Amino acid sequence: MTAPVPGSAALAFVKAHGTGNDFVLLPDPQGELALTAALTRALCDRHLGLGGDGAIRLAPGEESPGDPSADVFMDYRNADGSVAEMCGNGVRCVAKYVVDRAPGLDRVRVGSRAGTKEVAVVSRHPDGRVDRLRVDMGAPEVLADDHPLTVGGTRFSAVTVSMGNPHAVLVVEDVDIVPLARLGPAIETHTDFGQGTNVEVIAPLGGGRIAGRIWERGVGETLASGTGASAMAVAAHQRGLVGREVTVTLPGGTLDVRLDDPTLWVTGPAVEVASGQLDPAWWGQARAGEAESTGDPAPSGDAPPTDEPTTTGVM
Repeated sequence: MTAPVPGSAALAFVKAHGTGNDFVLLPDPQGELALTAALTRALCDRHLGLGGDGAIRLAPGEESPGDPSADVFMDYRNADGSVAEMCGNGVRCVAKYVVDRAPGLDRVRVGSRAGTKEVAVVSRHPDGRVDRLRVDMGAPEVLADDHPLTVGGTRFSAVTVSMGNPHAVLVVEDVDIVPLARLGPAIETHTDFGQGTNVEVIAPLGGGRIAGRIWERGVGETLASGTGASAMAVAAHQRGLVGREVTVTLPGGTLDVRLDDPTLWVTGPAVEVASGQLDPAWWGQARAGEAESTGDPAPSGDAPPTDEPTTTGVM
């Protein structure tokens, strides 16, 4: 039986994060909210909105593309309003939301545009709330072990990986000295990647550990990414830097990745920071702003839709 999506439409929201990768969750059990690009940008604005790397509408599983039997569908949008296939940290936050509101539940099937993800509770807090979860991320696809890229006249070699969304991973000597604010957008929008790509840099730490930084397509540099950590582990394994058990250290925390054949598992925390109701006056202004930016009427109803790159350190 499909698990219900708890919450009420109204103006409800939950702010959550997974290793610092933060999201605005919008419970939509009736599938009535229109999460548009303009409204997503308003919600994710860190000064004028709630702030976040993205917004996720928690919709009925029936909306999940190709798998209406999913317990819940994560309708995920990047902070710039663009539609994204899925998010590995976001899927843990969605699963935590559902499980924490369904006593006795310890597994959730979360639908996404990159397929259905099986999520299991690994540990709980003393009061029963979910702490850490493990996600079956599916089978990674190595598109190229040595994808040549020329950016600003400099040549790079990337491992390109699909985790249902695209990733270009560079192996470097020290992730902290890479000018990711310049290199990231240049690779993200490189002509080799028609729909853009996520960009990661990794450095081996020894003992099955790697350090990494992430430039997310449509967002910018983030503290963490579940699909990014997956792609990092795959790339590091592909280059012979690690085995099949990989600890990925990111600015926002640590994720554990296990490379099975053919699937890949990611284990990490999920945290709810706050929940509440969006102010109707703010929401009215956001809807009016959408109408002005698109030329279309605001949605009806009160519910929310919701410097040059350097080769220094690059191997």
